[in-house]
Amino acid sequence: QVQLVESGGGLVQAGGSLRLSCVASRNSRDINVMGWYREVPGKQRELVASVTRSGATNYADSVKGRFTISRDNAKNTVYLELNGLKSEDTGVYYCNVNGFRLGTDYYMGDYWGQGTQVTVSS
Repeated sequence: QVQLVESGGGLVQAGGSLRLSCVASRNSRDINVMGWYREVPGKQRELVASVTRSGATNYADSVKGRFTISRDNAKNTVYLELNGLKSEDTGVYYCNVNGFRLGTDYYMGDYWGQGTQVTVSS
């Protein structure tokens, strides 16, 4: 199935910025939705932002105006630009893919990367 490789996490002071990248395996085509979720220990993984193949975006209210999601279909990559980071943005950020084609088969459902840690210090 699709392989998702995330990068770009790190330790940043409050007010700083990061850019996360997630590259899906090259043989995964026509990916429907790509997005980013974050998880804090003891809490359910929650949507941060998503973008459809056609470019429609969705953001959590807490990150609107600060984060920007984008995708490059030619590179099979989704990005998340995190600006104006706050302590509450700390967590493990997971790349998510929902729906993709592999050859002549279409795979539905959610697929996840391994996650990348984002830590914001106050």
